[in-house]
Amino acid sequence: MTVLVDASTRVVVQGITGHQGTVHTRQMKAFGTQVVAGVTPGKAGSEVEGVPVFDSVQAAVDRTGANAACIFVPAPYAKDALLEAVDAGIRLATVVTEHIPFHDMLVMYHYARSQGTRIIGPNCPGIASPGKAKVGIIPNVVFRPGRVGVISRSGTLTYEIVNGIKEHGLGQSTCIGLGGDPVVGTSFVDALPLFEDDPETDLLVLVGEIGGTAEEDAAEYIAEHFSKPVVAYIAGRSAPPGKRMGHAGAIIARGKGTAATKVAALEAAGARVARFPYEIPDLVADLATRAARR
Repeated sequence: MTVLVDASTRVVVQGITGHQGTVHTRQMKAFGTQVVAGVTPGKAGSEVEGVPVFDSVQAAVDRTGANAACIFVPAPYAKDALLEAVDAGIRLATVVTEHIPFHDMLVMYHYARSQGTRIIGPNCPGIASPGKAKVGIIPNVVFRPGRVGVISRSGTLTYEIVNGIKEHGLGQSTCIGLGGDPVVGTSFVDALPLFEDDPETDLLVLVGEIGGTAEEDAAEYIAEHFSKPVVAYIAGRSAPPGKRMGHAGAIIARGKGTAATKVAALEAAGARVARFPYEIPDLVADLATRAARR
């Protein structure tokens, strides 16, 4: 069992003929993912990296049995791409695209939810289960199979932390990059139950950042419902109020969403919170050792 993706995941890449779609199709295939179709209107009948291209997601699903989508469509058209995937029966959609308008994402979120489709992203690196499948752009080389789950709002911090876990001789069960926009399809609270129920995950790394209340909400859930050890890190400790740092959602506003409040909430919930990213692998290794002794 894994979280959301496994060896049976069959991916359709929307925007496959663009540069990013082509490059990451190649990388997903190298990871072992079944990339079975691509979609670019007007390019039906062609191939990219040996993957057949269709004019619509519905045609791709009908012909290949695709059950997950990876969306590389530019921001002005990403909403239509997502709605098309949902209407074609796709129930897991990773939206890599950044700069999607706020109102568009609200429409995408509520429509997908009403139809039973889970969105990962937008503005995210995707999801990966080493040895099984990857849907997105997380570098292949940072992974090794293991029993540490990772949920993160930051793409590049995800890569650094996952690689650090690997260099400590441990590996990952599933890694989910939630995305850094104010509205995302899957939150920490949405993802936590999936890792709680996953028998291949022994402990969890949660990577948050300033802005919003997602981490405080996660801390409340962890305290009440999550039984596995948690290591956490909050980026943006030195960010001044009112200054956006990196992601669109990483902004302290009206005194809410500070690093201090998030760290305090997570520590109160029993998580071990690192001060710097390089501390995380040591904390993970310590918790893994303690778990092995039980």
